[in-house]
Amino acid sequence: MQDRIAVEEGLLREARARGPLATLRAFVRLSGPGWLQSAITLGGGSLGSALFLGVLTGFNLLWLQVVAMLLGVIMLAAIGYVTLSTGERPFRAICDHVSPVLGWGWILAVIMANLVWALPQFALGTAALQQNLFPALAGRGGKVVACTLILGLATVVIWFYDRGLRGVRVFEWVLKGLVGLVVVCFFGVVLTLAFGDVGLPWGEILAGLVPDPALFTSPAPAFDEIIQETGAFAGWWSERIVSTQQDVMIAAAATAVGINMTFLLPYSMLRKGWNREYRGLAVFDLGTGLLIPFALATGCVVIASASQFHTRYDEHLISDPAAASGNAAFLAAIDSRLKAEYGEASAGRELSDVNAPDHAARVERALEELPEADLRLAAMLLERDAFSLADALEPMTGQTVAQVVFGIGVLAMAISTVIILMLINGFAFCEALGFEPTGWPHRIGALVAGLTGFLGPFIWTRAAFWLVMPTSNFGMILLPIAYWTFFLMMNSRTLLGDELPRGWRRVLWNGLMLVAAGIATFASLYTVDKKAGWMGHAALGAFLALALAVHLLRRTKRRAGPPTP
Repeated sequence: MQDRIAVEEGLLREARARGPLATLRAFVRLSGPGWLQSAITLGGGSLGSALFLGVLTGFNLLWLQVVAMLLGVIMLAAIGYVTLSTGERPFRAICDHVSPVLGWGWILAVIMANLVWALPQFALGTAALQQNLFPALAGRGGKVVACTLILGLATVVIWFYDRGLRGVRVFEWVLKGLVGLVVVCFFGVVLTLAFGDVGLPWGEILAGLVPDPALFTSPAPAFDEIIQETGAFAGWWSERIVSTQQDVMIAAAATAVGINMTFLLPYSMLRKGWNREYRGLAVFDLGTGLLIPFALATGCVVIASASQFHTRYDEHLISDPAAASGNAAFLAAIDSRLKAEYGEASAGRELSDVNAPDHAARVERALEELPEADLRLAAMLLERDAFSLADALEPMTGQTVAQVVFGIGVLAMAISTVIILMLINGFAFCEALGFEPTGWPHRIGALVAGLTGFLGPFIWTRAAFWLVMPTSNFGMILLPIAYWTFFLMMNSRTLLGDELPRGWRRVLWNGLMLVAAGIATFASLYTVDKKAGWMGHAALGAFLALALAVHLLRRTKRRAGPPTP
């Protein structure tokens, strides 16, 4: 490795001396860790969030995931700068120079996020195999086969990574191929729509790239007219839509850069032997290997989803009791609406109990009694997934594009993310227990995440894509731990020494990091308040109090100096 590093450092210095074009060619040749970041962020979380952004808000939030990724790239660039400047493994650096509470909080949050996020990846990969690519795998036995195939493939790739430098190269090429496949699949779908008979409203699409935070507090404009048609329940529907939009917006931001991604980048750089000479390459790598593929893939999903689902609904649901009876999500929405009108008196009207002897009569009565506007809104807001989108596109794009291409894209997303989640968990497992991040300790840690994810399709029975919503909200709660820790690291003189940014560079770094960390903190606190209430705030307060207490204790000990012999 030392010989390779010497050659690469010489290549970088020579390229810089020859000018920007030569530097660009060298950067393209040596890039790698940024593509690993793409492999994890282009997973079920980003795909599901992009899908629901299109369903709920049309083209209006095309900007959201790109902005969230830009903020994430800032923080990833910061931890990359610290790691490449010092050569220290971040977990130990945080514990020694910042706070052991923050260090352990970071690594435990990473492990928790890996285990939680592995669940929807297996659910999505299994659904792609069963619904789009190999319908013969339907049923519980097919789920076992599909999960076994996904876990087996991911394990083989992880084994390659543990085989040294050649294995790392193979690993990176596999991930680059999967990321490229994802982008090509979804880009191809949008091109097919753009050149179809109907086309796409490019003016609305371009307008959706302009940031507009108003949708965090108000429904998408396309819902305004139908909400007003509901009369006395307009406020109730508005609150329901806004609440769902907020969940999806937070999930979209959380899946752009998750807390486990903040752990992967520095360790993958160290594994390749990168040092301070690679700092410019690291920023370039994040831009080309992470930001661009992410923006293209998620943007294409939002466009396709919005064009097919935003404010659209299945008319059979509101006119045919048999069709309504077969849609549990629609019945649940109607139940909520009935409870809003009748309160406790709605008992006996519930539609979600499909085993009730008069269930069919209840459904028919609800469809007759409720205003059509309420029924239409309930149908518009149903949970969809990529497979619903594939079905909707099939009449326009044909079966191959709609089913096979979508299936391949979703499967590639799921497999690449499973691989990276297992890789990260292996790193975190080794760091927590004090092992070198190689060999059997790393493989065991990786398998823990893989085996946990294996359970995903068996414990989640709703639309597979909706599982990314609660898991992503959980990830957002944890993200500020990493962001504020990196902010403190970038300002630690004992850690960076002469490499501490100075002058306008320090002002720029701190300004950008404060914006990113501040927005992440707002989203985290909002999620805590909405999902956990006072108990969540109490847990967060206890964690911060412990971090402060340990920090003050360590500072007191340093001032006191070593004990007198």
